[in-house]
Amino acid sequence: MKSYQKIADLRPLVGEVIGTSNWIAIEQSRVNLFADATGDYQWIHVEPERAKNGPFGGPIAHGFLTLSLLPVFSSTAFHIVESSMGVNYGLDKVRFPAPVPVGSLVRAHFRLLSWEPLDNDGAQIKIEMTVEREGATKPVCVAESIMRRYP
Repeated sequence: MKSYQKIADLRPLVGEVIGTSNWIAIEQSRVNLFADATGDYQWIHVEPERAKNGPFGGPIAHGFLTLSLLPVFSSTAFHIVESSMGVNYGLDKVRFPAPVPVGSLVRAHFRLLSWEPLDNDGAQIKIEMTVEREGATKPVCVAESIMRRYP
């Protein structure tokens, strides 16, 4: 995990990768819990036997499940010591270029796209999160996350 002392320490890093997360296992139990939370019971996610004969050869994670891992990915990728609070401001461009088969390992790389000052010594930062699946050539999710961080 990369560590930065102050929010302002990120400002000169626009365009650079500011952290890479730990790997997370995508198990069927996590997919089922996500289906319960969202009401999305599409068979390609929650019916492993049926999914074996589907387009992906087995069950896959919901795209939004992959996206919802943003907080846990970022918590193991980078830390700002003198930041007591972060607020999710929204997302730009979100894509799911490849599926995440159940049983996969995924992690995220965070590249700082922009840094704008806010009142009270805060900053609005836009970060491109690229989620990769171990052993795959295409990313499974690419999203631009907008966060507001405060000391």
